[in-house]
Amino acid sequence: MSASTNQVNHHKVIILGSGPAGLTAAIYTARASLSPLIIHGPLAGGQLTTTTDVENFPGFPEGIMGPDLMQLMEQQATRFGTTVAVDTIVKANLSQRPFTLTGQSGTYTCDSLIISTGAAPKYIGAKNERELLGYGVSTCATCDGAFFRNKVIAVVGGGDSACEEASFLTRFASKLYLIHRRDSLRASKIMQQRVFNNPKIEVLWNKGVLSVEGSKKDGVTGLTLQDTITKEESLLPADALFVAIGHTPNSSLFQGQLDMDENGYLLHKPDSAETTIPGVFVSGDVQDHVFRQAITAAGSGCMAAIGAERWLEAQHG
Repeated sequence: MSASTNQVNHHKVIILGSGPAGLTAAIYTARASLSPLIIHGPLAGGQLTTTTDVENFPGFPEGIMGPDLMQLMEQQATRFGTTVAVDTIVKANLSQRPFTLTGQSGTYTCDSLIISTGAAPKYIGAKNERELLGYGVSTCATCDGAFFRNKVIAVVGGGDSACEEASFLTRFASKLYLIHRRDSLRASKIMQQRVFNNPKIEVLWNKGVLSVEGSKKDGVTGLTLQDTITKEESLLPADALFVAIGHTPNSSLFQGQLDMDENGYLLHKPDSAETTIPGVFVSGDVQDHVFRQAITAAGSGCMAAIGAERWLEAQHG
Protein backbone atom coordinates (compact mmCIF):
# COMPACT_ATOMS: atom_id res chain seq x y z
CA MET A 1 0.00 0.00 0.00
CA SER A 2 1.28 3.46 -0.79
CA ALA A 3 0.24 6.75 0.72
CA SER A 4 -1.16 9.43 -1.56
CA THR A 5 1.32 12.25 -2.02
CA ASN A 6 -0.77 15.11 -3.40
CA GLN A 7 -2.62 15.98 -0.21
CA VAL A 8 -2.04 16.23 3.52
CA ASN A 9 -2.05 12.74 5.06
CA HIS A 10 -3.12 12.59 8.70
CA HIS A 11 -2.37 9.52 10.81
CA LYS A 12 -2.56 8.74 14.51
CA VAL A 13 1.02 7.47 14.33
CA ILE A 14 3.76 8.19 11.82
CA ILE A 15 7.04 6.28 11.95
CA LEU A 16 10.10 7.84 10.33
CA GLY A 17 12.54 5.21 9.10
CA SER A 18 12.14 1.66 7.82
CA GLY A 19 14.96 -0.24 9.49
CA PRO A 20 14.45 -2.84 12.24
CA ALA A 21 13.37 -0.18 14.76
CA GLY A 22 10.82 1.51 12.51
CA LEU A 23 9.34 -1.72 11.17
CA THR A 24 9.04 -3.27 14.63
CA ALA A 25 7.28 -0.10 15.80
CA ALA A 26 4.99 -0.41 12.79
CA ILE A 27 4.15 -4.06 13.60
CA TYR A 28 3.24 -3.18 17.20
CA THR A 29 1.24 -0.04 16.44
CA ALA A 30 -0.57 -1.73 13.55
CA ARG A 31 -1.56 -4.68 15.75
CA ALA A 32 -2.90 -2.11 18.22
CA SER A 33 -5.26 -0.90 15.45
CA LEU A 34 -3.52 2.46 15.14
CA SER A 35 -3.08 2.19 11.33
CA PRO A 36 0.42 3.69 11.30
CA LEU A 37 2.14 5.29 8.34
CA ILE A 38 5.81 4.40 7.89
CA ILE A 39 7.92 6.73 5.75
CA HIS A 40 10.82 4.92 4.13
CA GLY A 41 13.41 7.68 3.95
CA PRO A 42 16.41 7.69 1.58
CA LEU A 43 17.55 4.13 2.40
CA ALA A 44 14.55 1.79 2.47
CA GLY A 45 15.17 -0.93 5.03
CA GLY A 46 17.98 0.95 6.74
CA GLN A 47 21.59 -0.18 7.05
CA LEU A 48 20.67 -3.87 6.92
CA THR A 49 19.95 -3.53 3.21
CA THR A 50 23.71 -3.00 2.70
CA THR A 51 24.48 -6.20 4.65
CA THR A 52 24.81 -9.63 3.09
CA ASP A 53 24.55 -12.44 5.66
CA VAL A 54 22.86 -11.76 9.00
CA GLU A 55 23.59 -14.62 11.39
CA ASN A 56 22.80 -13.05 14.75
CA PHE A 57 19.11 -12.20 14.41
CA PRO A 58 17.06 -14.76 16.38
CA GLY A 59 14.81 -17.11 14.43
CA PHE A 60 17.09 -17.70 11.44
CA PRO A 61 19.37 -20.64 12.30
CA GLU A 62 20.87 -20.69 8.81
CA GLY A 63 21.22 -16.90 8.67
CA ILE A 64 19.38 -14.57 6.30
CA MET A 65 20.37 -11.88 3.82
CA GLY A 66 19.90 -8.38 5.24
CA PRO A 67 17.57 -7.14 2.46
CA ASP A 68 15.47 -10.32 2.78
CA LEU A 69 15.07 -9.79 6.53
CA MET A 70 13.88 -6.22 6.02
CA GLN A 71 11.45 -7.31 3.29
CA LEU A 72 9.93 -9.90 5.63
CA MET A 73 9.58 -7.30 8.39
CA GLU A 74 7.83 -4.91 6.01
CA GLN A 75 5.44 -7.66 4.85
CA GLN A 76 4.62 -8.38 8.48
CA ALA A 77 3.95 -4.70 9.18
CA THR A 78 1.71 -4.21 6.13
CA ARG A 79 -0.18 -7.42 6.90
CA PHE A 80 -1.51 -5.77 10.06
CA GLY A 81 -2.49 -2.52 8.37
CA THR A 82 0.65 -0.38 8.09
CA THR A 83 0.68 2.05 5.16
CA VAL A 84 4.04 2.70 3.50
CA ALA A 85 5.08 6.01 1.95
CA VAL A 86 8.24 6.22 -0.14
CA ASP A 87 9.35 9.75 0.64
CA THR A 88 12.13 11.70 2.33
CA ILE A 89 11.16 14.19 5.03
CA VAL A 90 12.95 17.52 4.68
CA LYS A 91 11.26 19.50 7.46
CA ALA A 92 9.58 18.66 10.76
CA ASN A 93 7.49 20.96 12.95
CA LEU A 94 7.05 19.55 16.45
CA SER A 95 6.04 22.84 18.07
CA GLN A 96 2.30 22.13 17.88
CA ARG A 97 -0.04 19.20 17.46
CA PRO A 98 -0.76 17.64 15.16
CA PHE A 99 2.93 17.38 14.29
CA THR A 100 3.68 18.32 10.68
CA LEU A 101 6.22 16.62 8.44
CA THR A 102 7.09 18.03 5.03
CA GLY A 103 8.43 15.55 2.50
CA GLN A 104 9.78 15.82 -1.01
CA SER A 105 6.49 14.35 -2.28
CA GLY A 106 3.88 15.41 0.25
CA THR A 107 2.90 16.77 3.66
CA TYR A 108 1.95 14.55 6.59
CA THR A 109 0.47 15.22 10.02
CA CYS A 110 0.22 12.95 13.04
CA ASP A 111 -0.84 12.85 16.67
CA SER A 112 2.19 10.80 17.70
CA LEU A 113 5.60 10.48 16.02
CA ILE A 114 8.14 7.67 16.31
CA ILE A 115 11.59 8.67 15.08
CA SER A 116 13.65 5.70 13.83
CA THR A 117 15.88 7.47 11.34
CA GLY A 118 19.03 5.53 12.27
CA ALA A 119 22.67 6.53 12.03
CA ALA A 120 25.04 6.50 9.08
CA PRO A 121 28.53 5.03 9.44
CA LYS A 122 31.37 7.35 8.48
CA TYR A 123 33.54 6.15 5.62
CA ILE A 124 37.18 6.88 4.80
CA GLY A 125 36.58 7.51 1.10
CA ALA A 126 38.91 4.79 -0.19
CA LYS A 127 38.44 3.43 -3.70
CA ASN A 128 36.10 0.36 -3.78
CA GLU A 129 35.20 0.90 -0.09
CA ARG A 130 31.47 1.20 -0.78
CA GLU A 131 31.45 -1.33 -3.62
CA LEU A 132 32.86 -4.06 -1.35
CA LEU A 133 30.64 -3.23 1.63
CA GLY A 134 29.28 -6.61 2.71
CA TYR A 135 31.97 -8.44 0.74
CA GLY A 136 34.83 -8.01 3.18
CA VAL A 137 34.33 -4.35 4.08
CA SER A 138 32.26 -3.78 7.23
CA THR A 139 31.41 -1.05 9.71
CA CYS A 140 30.35 -3.42 12.50
CA ALA A 141 32.74 -5.85 14.20
CA THR A 142 30.01 -7.42 16.35
CA CYS A 143 27.90 -8.09 13.24
CA ASP A 144 30.55 -9.46 10.90
CA GLY A 145 33.64 -10.49 12.85
CA ALA A 146 32.70 -14.18 12.98
CA PHE A 147 32.83 -14.39 9.18
CA PHE A 148 36.60 -13.93 9.28
CA ARG A 149 37.88 -16.70 11.55
CA ASN A 150 41.60 -17.33 11.11
CA LYS A 151 41.82 -14.51 8.57
CA VAL A 152 43.94 -11.36 8.36
CA ILE A 153 41.81 -8.41 9.40
CA ALA A 154 42.52 -4.68 9.14
CA VAL A 155 40.79 -2.00 11.21
CA VAL A 156 41.06 1.68 10.31
CA GLY A 157 40.67 4.37 12.98
CA GLY A 158 42.37 5.68 16.08
CA GLY A 159 39.66 6.32 18.66
CA ASP A 160 37.99 4.19 21.31
CA SER A 161 35.70 2.55 18.72
CA ALA A 162 38.63 1.44 16.58
CA CYS A 163 40.58 0.09 19.55
CA GLU A 164 37.52 -1.68 20.92
CA GLU A 165 36.70 -3.26 17.55
CA ALA A 166 40.33 -4.27 17.02
CA SER A 167 40.50 -5.95 20.42
CA PHE A 168 37.18 -7.73 19.82
CA LEU A 169 38.19 -8.94 16.37
CA THR A 170 41.36 -10.63 17.66
CA ARG A 171 39.17 -13.47 18.92
CA PHE A 172 38.62 -14.34 15.24
CA ALA A 173 41.64 -12.98 13.38
CA SER A 174 44.91 -14.81 12.87
CA LYS A 175 46.53 -11.37 12.57
CA LEU A 176 45.09 -7.88 12.97
CA TYR A 177 46.40 -4.57 11.65
CA LEU A 178 45.21 -1.29 13.17
CA ILE A 179 45.72 1.45 10.58
CA HIS A 180 45.92 5.04 11.77
CA ARG A 181 46.71 8.26 9.89
CA ARG A 182 48.73 9.73 12.76
CA ASP A 183 51.57 8.65 15.03
CA SER A 184 49.45 8.38 18.18
CA LEU A 185 45.97 7.10 18.99
CA ARG A 186 43.09 9.30 20.15
CA ALA A 187 41.63 6.49 22.25
CA SER A 188 41.57 6.50 26.04
CA LYS A 189 44.73 5.19 27.74
CA ILE A 190 43.10 1.95 28.86
CA MET A 191 41.87 1.16 25.33
CA GLN A 192 45.30 1.98 23.88
CA GLN A 193 46.95 -0.32 26.39
CA ARG A 194 44.71 -3.20 25.41
CA VAL A 195 45.78 -2.77 21.80
CA PHE A 196 49.49 -2.49 22.60
CA ASN A 197 49.37 -5.52 24.91
CA ASN A 198 47.64 -7.77 22.39
CA PRO A 199 50.18 -9.92 20.51
CA LYS A 200 47.85 -10.32 17.52
CA ILE A 201 47.62 -6.56 16.87
CA GLU A 202 50.17 -4.59 14.86
CA VAL A 203 49.63 -0.83 14.63
CA LEU A 204 50.51 0.74 11.28
CA TRP A 205 51.25 4.39 12.06
CA ASN A 206 50.93 7.31 9.63
CA LYS A 207 49.07 5.25 7.07
CA GLY A 208 45.90 5.93 5.10
CA VAL A 209 43.89 3.50 2.98
CA LEU A 210 43.87 4.60 -0.67
CA SER A 211 42.10 1.59 -2.13
CA VAL A 212 40.45 -1.68 -1.14
CA GLU A 213 41.60 -4.48 -3.43
CA GLY A 214 39.41 -7.44 -4.39
CA SER A 215 36.00 -8.08 -5.92
CA LYS A 216 32.50 -9.17 -4.96
CA LYS A 217 33.40 -12.64 -6.22
CA ASP A 218 36.68 -13.00 -4.29
CA GLY A 219 36.04 -10.62 -1.39
CA VAL A 220 38.74 -8.32 -0.04
CA THR A 221 42.28 -9.42 -0.94
CA GLY A 222 44.29 -6.47 0.30
CA LEU A 223 44.63 -2.75 0.88
CA THR A 224 46.69 -0.15 -0.91
CA LEU A 225 48.13 2.09 1.81
CA GLN A 226 49.81 5.46 1.57
CA ASP A 227 52.25 6.82 4.11
CA THR A 228 50.85 10.17 5.25
CA ILE A 229 54.35 11.66 5.54
CA THR A 230 56.44 10.19 2.70
CA LYS A 231 53.42 9.54 0.39
CA GLU A 232 54.95 6.14 -0.40
CA GLU A 233 52.39 3.49 -1.36
CA SER A 234 52.40 -0.16 -0.28
CA LEU A 235 50.14 -3.21 -0.55
CA LEU A 236 48.91 -4.88 2.64
CA PRO A 237 47.45 -8.37 2.12
CA ALA A 238 44.20 -8.66 4.13
CA ASP A 239 40.90 -10.54 4.03
CA ALA A 240 38.71 -7.87 5.60
CA LEU A 241 38.58 -4.17 6.37
CA PHE A 242 36.58 -2.84 9.31
CA VAL A 243 35.99 0.92 9.18
CA ALA A 244 35.74 2.23 12.74
CA ILE A 245 35.76 6.01 12.57
CA GLY A 246 32.32 6.58 14.06
CA HIS A 247 28.69 7.12 13.04
CA THR A 248 26.55 10.17 12.36
CA PRO A 249 22.99 9.96 13.76
CA ASN A 250 20.33 11.04 11.26
CA SER A 251 18.89 13.65 13.60
CA SER A 252 19.52 16.99 11.84
CA LEU A 253 15.77 17.37 11.10
CA PHE A 254 15.17 17.83 14.82
CA GLN A 255 17.99 20.26 15.63
CA GLY A 256 16.68 22.83 18.09
CA GLN A 257 13.46 20.88 18.68
CA LEU A 258 14.56 17.75 20.54
CA ASP A 259 17.29 17.21 23.12
CA MET A 260 20.47 15.64 21.77
CA ASP A 261 23.84 14.69 23.18
CA GLU A 262 27.04 16.35 21.95
CA ASN A 263 27.24 13.94 18.99
CA GLY A 264 23.65 14.45 17.84
CA TYR A 265 22.08 11.29 19.27
CA LEU A 266 18.49 11.92 20.38
CA LEU A 267 17.82 11.70 24.11
CA HIS A 268 14.82 10.17 25.84
CA LYS A 269 13.45 9.84 29.35
CA PRO A 270 14.79 7.05 31.60
CA ASP A 271 13.03 3.67 31.18
CA SER A 272 11.06 5.13 28.28
CA ALA A 273 11.35 5.94 24.58
CA GLU A 274 9.60 9.30 25.04
CA THR A 275 11.40 12.57 24.36
CA THR A 276 10.86 15.88 26.12
CA ILE A 277 8.01 16.56 23.69
CA PRO A 278 4.96 14.50 24.73
CA GLY A 279 3.88 12.19 21.92
CA VAL A 280 7.31 12.04 20.27
CA PHE A 281 9.25 8.81 20.73
CA VAL A 282 12.67 7.63 19.55
CA SER A 283 14.05 4.20 18.72
CA GLY A 284 16.95 2.52 16.96
CA ASP A 285 20.42 3.82 16.16
CA VAL A 286 19.39 7.50 16.17
CA GLN A 287 19.30 7.20 19.98
CA ASP A 288 21.79 4.33 20.50
CA HIS A 289 25.52 4.96 20.17
CA VAL A 290 26.48 1.88 22.23
CA PHE A 291 25.00 -1.33 20.79
CA ARG A 292 23.85 -0.49 17.24
CA GLN A 293 22.47 -3.98 16.57
CA ALA A 294 19.38 -4.98 14.58
CA ILE A 295 17.96 -6.82 17.59
CA THR A 296 18.42 -3.90 20.01
CA ALA A 297 16.95 -1.53 17.42
CA ALA A 298 13.93 -3.81 17.09
CA GLY A 299 13.54 -3.92 20.87
CA SER A 300 13.63 -0.15 21.14
CA GLY A 301 11.07 0.06 18.31
CA CYS A 302 8.77 -2.10 20.42
CA MET A 303 9.29 0.24 23.40
CA ALA A 304 8.49 3.31 21.31
CA ALA A 305 5.35 1.70 19.88
CA ILE A 306 4.01 0.68 23.29
CA GLY A 307 4.83 4.17 24.58
CA ALA A 308 2.96 5.80 21.69
CA GLU A 309 -0.04 3.49 22.11
CA ARG A 310 -0.32 4.24 25.83
CA TRP A 311 0.20 7.96 25.29
CA LEU A 312 -2.55 8.10 22.64
CA GLU A 313 -4.89 6.13 24.87
CA ALA A 314 -4.29 8.59 27.70
CA GLN A 315 -5.05 11.54 25.36
CA HIS A 316 -8.26 10.15 23.93
CA GLY A 317 -9.34 7.71 26.62
